[in-house]
Amino acid sequence: MLYKNSLENIYHEMLEGFFVDWPNPPSTETHLKILNNSSKIVIAIDSNTNRVVGFITAISDGVISAYIPLLEVLPAYKNKGIGKELVHRMLQQLDDIYMIDLCCDEELVPYYKKFGMMTATGMIKRNYKMQSGEI
Repeated sequence: MLYKNSLENIYHEMLEGFFVDWPNPPSTETHLKILNNSSKIVIAIDSNTNRVVGFITAISDGVISAYIPLLEVLPAYKNKGIGKELVHRMLQQLDDIYMIDLCCDEELVPYYKKFGMMTATGMIKRNYKMQSGEI
């Protein structure tokens, strides 16, 4: 597995299969825009197929705060340590940031606690008609 912090030689065609179970998922073109517009990224590439099989993004002010909105691993590649490596590498990139926040479903809380994260109360708002990222 190859891990990269850049999108050099990454094309939207390499991003098929993500956002499983989303009713209105972003297209591969929009997915590439999401990666491009993120403050930090780590992508996992299967070196045998040259396909992106996982990614994590962060949005940050670069001073004291960062938010990790997305972590995804393709279903066929889950439970192989890829997600763990993506989180580890992202937290390493954000090591000089005071607060690193993310929202997750209740069943994922134990997973993120393994990285030293703690449960907190927060608020969210979702505009589901914009879930695809396209107008």
